[in-house]
Amino acid sequence: MALLTTQAIVLRSFPYNDGRLIVDMLCRQGGRLSFAVSVPKGGAGRGRLRRQLFQPLTLVEAECDVRPNASLHRIRELRLDYAYTTLPFDEARLAQGLFVAEFLLYATRGEQQGEALYDYVAASLEWLDQAPRHPAGRTGSGTANFHLVFMMRLSRLLGFYPNLQQNDGERWFDLRGGCFLSAPPLHHDYLAPQEADHLRLLMRMDFPTMHLFRLTRWQRNRCVEIVETYYRLHLPQFPELRSLDVLRSLW
Repeated sequence: MALLTTQAIVLRSFPYNDGRLIVDMLCRQGGRLSFAVSVPKGGAGRGRLRRQLFQPLTLVEAECDVRPNASLHRIRELRLDYAYTTLPFDEARLAQGLFVAEFLLYATRGEQQGEALYDYVAASLEWLDQAPRHPAGRTGSGTANFHLVFMMRLSRLLGFYPNLQQNDGERWFDLRGGCFLSAPPLHHDYLAPQEADHLRLLMRMDFPTMHLFRLTRWQRNRCVEIVETYYRLHLPQFPELRSLDVLRSLW
């Protein structure tokens, strides 16, 4: 058994039995870990293991016992590491955050080392929480493209960011190979030039400037479908995401 103190992001928690929760976290040290936590049904919890700290996307610092080869570990103490000011109270940002939580639950499954990955995810969530509101119109629609940028840039840390080396002109994108081609590949997992342009657009976005890229509802939803398909081809057992319907209804 090893005592580990680490920053962590709660991805999911669900009741198990007798007042226990199973909690999945992305940890800065240790990567993806799951914990069995005893929390009384009254809600307050003993010591600092309060039920409120196990809500999805909560940024915490955890002291935990980690056993090699164990599927469930034990948390000794949990402290809030960052307090959100807008994300839980803004319908659109909360919907994006819950989508990100479900997305990370499957995208980071099996990740053993998490420092760079954790730092990116935590910084992204803090950016979403602190981002100014941009009025719709000439300057775009605020954080509406956040989840697109987040997913696209996360693929770099997971090892399958699209290859940007390409020639000018119309090109097909091979979703399996993660690269642009001068002709369609022999399989069916590719984007024709018009849709490949959506991917080029996503790769130009970042958080500070994404509000300048004006997308229609159809374009934004199609971009999500493309990126989700890309992940499904590169990560085993990556499912359809249930929270995606909520984003479609908002944008």
